[in-house]
Amino acid sequence: MSTPHVVVVMGVAGTGKTTIGPLLAARLGVPYAEGDDFHPPANIAKMSAGTPLGDDDRWPWLDAIGTWAHERAGLGGVVSCSALKRSYRDRLRAAAPDLVFVHLAGDRSLIEDRMSHRQGHFMPTALLDSQFATLQPLQEDEAGVVVDVSGSPEEITGRAVSALTALPEPTA
Repeated sequence: MSTPHVVVVMGVAGTGKTTIGPLLAARLGVPYAEGDDFHPPANIAKMSAGTPLGDDDRWPWLDAIGTWAHERAGLGGVVSCSALKRSYRDRLRAAAPDLVFVHLAGDRSLIEDRMSHRQGHFMPTALLDSQFATLQPLQEDEAGVVVDVSGSPEEITGRAVSALTALPEPTA
């Protein structure tokens, strides 16, 4: 890719967004932004308490990520963001139209197992069902790729890079 895409690494909790995002950014030679860092403290408190976020909680978070992505247009970047609903991805694209999504997807039992072993993250395994219930997979008219999360982080990142390489260049 001669002009780097701005890539959103998306998926339910536990798919490895925070692990794959920086690896992907390094492979693409662009900066990485952790989507969780864009959450206001009230959102983190809610999720830490096991309460799923509502859309009203998510709009300011998505707008902050969209602003970052807009500022990276033509320069490239990778940001993690669950982006579970089409409306969330549409909101991100409203700010940064040439966004590309890497949907990390996999078997629920694998994801739950990974979540149960991670340290220091505010998202409890109890919210995984609500994440899967909310998930609306990428549609054919959305720029992006689906990448299986089985295997090592390096294998997953390699699959993501290969899939992204096949996409058309951004127009920005």
